[in-house]
Amino acid sequence: MTEASRRAERRYPTGLIVGRFDPPHLGHSFMIEWAQRRCDRLVVFVNSSVERDAAPGGLRAGWLGELHGTDDGAVSVFEVRHSLATDFGDEELWQRWIDLFRSHWPHGDGPHAVFSSDEYVVELAHRLGAEHVVVDAERTSVPISATEVRNDPGRHLDRLAPPVRVWVESNWL
Repeated sequence: MTEASRRAERRYPTGLIVGRFDPPHLGHSFMIEWAQRRCDRLVVFVNSSVERDAAPGGLRAGWLGELHGTDDGAVSVFEVRHSLATDFGDEELWQRWIDLFRSHWPHGDGPHAVFSSDEYVVELAHRLGAEHVVVDAERTSVPISATEVRNDPGRHLDRLAPPVRVWVESNWL
């Protein structure tokens, strides 16, 4: 069994998923549900930047909370507003991102694992002192990306949960 396979089967006290979710699609739901089965408590951070957002961050966090949040705190969704750029070669910027995530972390310890379908999770997890778990990197389980939805929303409505689909139909089509 490979190390990646062992990580995928391990259970973690806390887990984190970070993303824009702009807009949330069924691939995001797949990843959240997959990670939830492997964590006692899962936190989803919805990055929100007024300069970049196609759909408002609070709305995206609300959708994910409605779809996946639990009353017992097993899954919590938070909007994380910021004006930070993304430059994986900038050490100072990395530290600002880590400080931002730590300031929003709702639990005393953790995260113990960081889940993503993107490779940046390896460095993010390392900087947070967590294990990285790459989920469906090839996006074979639900073949869609938020970029594809933003670029051609009408073509991908079937890959959106009902509340997201209604909003996209009203605002982007």
